Amino acid sequence: MLVLSRRIGESIIIGDDVEVKILKVDNGVVKLGIIAPAAVKIYRNEVYRTVAQQNIIAVVKDAKDVENLKEVFRHVDKDR
Repeated sequence: MLVLSRRIGESIIIGDDVEVKILKVDNGVVKLGIIAPAAVKIYRNEVYRTVAQQNIIAVVKDAKDVENLKEVFRHVDKDR
């Protein structure tokens, strides 16, 4: 992990086209401004992790549904 110190108004550059600028520091809260191309997805960590976890749960649920359907179709083929 790279650790940097920045003051209000200063920024860092990530890659060639992402800039993170310190806008405000107040009572231990830092307000950041991020300039990036529209194609770059930017998420708060807690939101990203929640969505990723929900996606995993949905995939597992879908996989179970698929297995249940396979079982149903196995019985349908046998009944014919």
